[in-house]
Amino acid sequence: MDEPADALPQTVKPKLHPALKLALEFGPLVLFFLVNARFGVFVGTGAFMAAFFVAFAVSYALTRHIPLMALISAGIVVVFGGLTLILQDETFIKVKPTIIYLLFASVLAGGLLAGKPLLSVVFDSVFNLTGTGWRKLTMRWAAFFFAMALINEIIWRTQSTEFWLGFKAFAVIPLTFVFAALQYPLLMRYDAATQVPAQDQAS
Repeated sequence: MDEPADALPQTVKPKLHPALKLALEFGPLVLFFLVNARFGVFVGTGAFMAAFFVAFAVSYALTRHIPLMALISAGIVVVFGGLTLILQDETFIKVKPTIIYLLFASVLAGGLLAGKPLLSVVFDSVFNLTGTGWRKLTMRWAAFFFAMALINEIIWRTQSTEFWLGFKAFAVIPLTFVFAALQYPLLMRYDAATQVPAQDQAS
C-alpha cells in the first residue's frame, strides 16, 4: 500500500554517544581544574575557555544543532572568562556559575508563571508525565538551581579559591545526580501511562 501523499519523512536529529556527550560537557571543567592546580586560575580560565569552544564546535559539527542553553552558556563564558583574563580578577569566573544557575532557575520559574512547564518540552521524549507531574518537577528543579546559586555565592565569598574549585569539581556533579535520583518517586507517581482516567475511576 502506498503511503499517504501528505506523509513526510521524519528528520531524525543525530545524537551524541553518551560517553562523548559527557566528555564534551565536563571535559573543559576537568581541564580547568588540572591547569589551575599547576599554573593558577588565570591560565586555567584561558584553558577552560579554549576547551569549552572546542567542545562546542565538536558538538555542533556532529549534531548540526545548538541548544539554546548551550548558546547562552557560551555567551556567559565569553563575558566572564574574558573579564577574568583582561582585569586579572578571579571574581568573575567565580560568579559565572551563580549567573548560570540563576538563569536556569529564572527560565523554569518564568515558564511556570506562564503556565508552560518548560521541562515538559526538554524531557518530553524521556518522561511521560501528567501536567501536575511536570509542574512539580519543574518547581523542584527551579528551587534546586536557586539553591545552587546561593551555595556558590556563599562558598566563593567565604572560602579560598582552592576550596571553591574543589567544591565545583567534586561536589556539584554528585549533588546534581543525587537530586535527580531523588525525583524518581515523583516520576513514578505522575507517570501518565499509569494514571487511571477519571471516567474509569468513576465506573
